[in-house]
Amino acid sequence: MKIAQISPLIESTPPQLYGGTERMVSWLTEELVRQGHEVTLFASGDSVTDATLEAFCPKALRLDPRVKETNPYYFVMLDALRRRADEFDILHFHIDYFHYPLFRDIANKTLTTLHGRQDTHDLQPLHRTFPEMPLATISDSQASFVRSRNVAGTVLHGLPENLFAPNYQPQGGYLAFLGRMAPDKRPDRAIEIARKLRVPLKMAAKIDAVDQEYFDQKIAPMLKGEGVEFIGEINEQQKQDFLGNAAALLFPIDWPEPFGLVMIEAMACGTPVLAFNEGSVPEVIDEGKSGVIVGSVPEAVQSFPELMAIDRKAVRRAFEERFTVARMADDYVALYRKLLTAGANGKRTLRAAGASPEIRALHAREA
Repeated sequence: MKIAQISPLIESTPPQLYGGTERMVSWLTEELVRQGHEVTLFASGDSVTDATLEAFCPKALRLDPRVKETNPYYFVMLDALRRRADEFDILHFHIDYFHYPLFRDIANKTLTTLHGRQDTHDLQPLHRTFPEMPLATISDSQASFVRSRNVAGTVLHGLPENLFAPNYQPQGGYLAFLGRMAPDKRPDRAIEIARKLRVPLKMAAKIDAVDQEYFDQKIAPMLKGEGVEFIGEINEQQKQDFLGNAAALLFPIDWPEPFGLVMIEAMACGTPVLAFNEGSVPEVIDEGKSGVIVGSVPEAVQSFPELMAIDRKAVRRAFEERFTVARMADDYVALYRKLLTAGANGKRTLRAAGASPEIRALHAREA
C-alpha cells in the first residue's frame, strides 16, 4: 500500500526531546515500512526515517530562531501534498484540521488522527462542517467528545516492543513524574502525594511558554525543601533509566486525557502507574495488573501499598499484550482498508490513478 504520513513541523519526527505526536508518527511510519508498505513521510528536514522523507522546512520549527510564524510552512506542505495526492492510496494526517478544506473532495482516501483534547466548545462546529473527513481517535474517551459521525475508529497508541527494556529490580527508590509542567497535568498533586508518602520524587518535565507563569507561581515554591528533584526536559534515551529505576509513575491528571503516552512507556519498563481516573486512564491501565486508578490525593496515598505489591513482570506483560507498535500499525492498516473499501463501493469517489496495484484491483472489482 502507498501511504503518506503527514507529521507536524513544530518538532522533528521523531522529536529530539518532548513531542508525543511526532514520536507516535515516527513509530507508526517505521513499522509500516517494516511491514512492507511504501511510505512517504512529510515532516521537517531533520527527521530520521526509513521511509521516503519529504521535507518542508530545514529543521523543526520550534528549534529555528528565524521562524516567527509556523502556518506558512504548513500551507506550502499541504499545497504540494494536494497536487501529489493521486500518488498515494491513503493520506494519514496528524496535524489537527489544517487540511480539511483542501482534501474534503477526496475525504475517503484520507484519515486524520486526533491527538489532542476534543472537549472544547470551539471544535464542535468544525466537526459538523466537515462530516466527510474520517477521523481516528486515540481512545474511546476522546471519541466521546466528537459529536458527529466522523469517527471511523479508535486506535490506541503503541510503541516498539524493544524500545524500553523492563527493569524488574529498580534501584532508584523514587516516584517519577514525566510530562509537561501544566495545570492539567497536576504536578502539584505529584509533589503532595510524594511528600505525604515520604518517598522521593523526581520530575522530568517540559515548561512551555504558556505554562511558565504557572510554574513560577505555583510549582517553583513547592520545589523548595527536601524530597523533590526537578530534572527538566529529558530525551528518549534518558527515559529508560528515569522510568525503569522508578518505583512507580505518578500520573495525577485533572483533564480528559486523550491517551497519556507516558503510561505505556512506564509499563514497557515494568513500572506500575498510579493514575487519576480521568479521560483515557481506565482504557489504558488494567487495575491491579499494570497500575492503580484513584480519585483523590488521600486515595492515592492509601493505595500506595497496593501499587507497590504489583508484579513488575505483570506490568510488562500488560504492555506486550496491548500496546506494541505492531498492534497499532495493524489496527491502522485495517482502518485504511475499511475506508478504501467504502470508497470503492461508491460511498465516496476515489481517484485511483497512481495507486498501488492492490488498490487499483480493489477499485476494478467494485466498479
